[in-house]
Amino acid sequence: MMTRIGTRKLHHLIKPALDREGIKCGRDKLGAILKQEGMLIKKKKNYMRTTNSYHRYYKHPNLIKDIVINRAEQVWVSDITYIRTHEGFLYLSLITDAYSKQIVGYQLSDNLKAINCINALKTAIKNRKYPDRSLIHHSDRGLQYCCPDYIETLEKNHINISMTTKHDPYENAVAERINGTLKYEFDLGDQLPDLKQAQREINKSVWIYNNLRPHESCKYLTPLQTHIQESIEVKKWPVRFKKNRDQKNITLNQLCLT
Repeated sequence: MMTRIGTRKLHHLIKPALDREGIKCGRDKLGAILKQEGMLIKKKKNYMRTTNSYHRYYKHPNLIKDIVINRAEQVWVSDITYIRTHEGFLYLSLITDAYSKQIVGYQLSDNLKAINCINALKTAIKNRKYPDRSLIHHSDRGLQYCCPDYIETLEKNHINISMTTKHDPYENAVAERINGTLKYEFDLGDQLPDLKQAQREINKSVWIYNNLRPHESCKYLTPLQTHIQESIEVKKWPVRFKKNRDQKNITLNQLCLT
């Protein structure tokens, strides 16, 4: 079901059963046991660009850079990721609520046409729980999100438009994280037989992700639980890599100037 879930989340899920049996096993001990038994999974490093930002369409400014996200349906984030099959690449368009981390719309297809992103968006709009709230849609500057049909769908539904300002995954970090979670924790990064099987696996994975998988930044609530209440403060993780990278760039610039 969740064959590659992280140690912290696994410990959270099994702790009630451990307590009932009187078994004392903390998170670190569980991690040591998994390592000893060869059950830890190494992430695969795969990368394929699905964003084409070299186009004539208008690119909107980033509206969410400095805002505090403290409720559901305040910000949606969108992205496209690829799925490998024996018949070739498929493309999964995802829309995720930035507060609850719930996947609110998705569409799988064998091409990168904008209509697939629009269909994912329409699903998300149809299933809104709080339709009267002000909402920002945030994405990269890909052609699919900048094209007139996509922009028109957002504007007709009174959704504000926000986009990244540069090729930096941290400007759309929630969407990038969801992509990785689905591919590495739910085996969607492995090569699947065909479109039909991929669709079944994605339907199952999205349902499990939304309804069963605890989310560390949401205090181990599931996305569905987080989406229907707003009494928690969503945790924001420090961007250590970005800080290190920026510091490295500063150092290199200083060396070049000396």
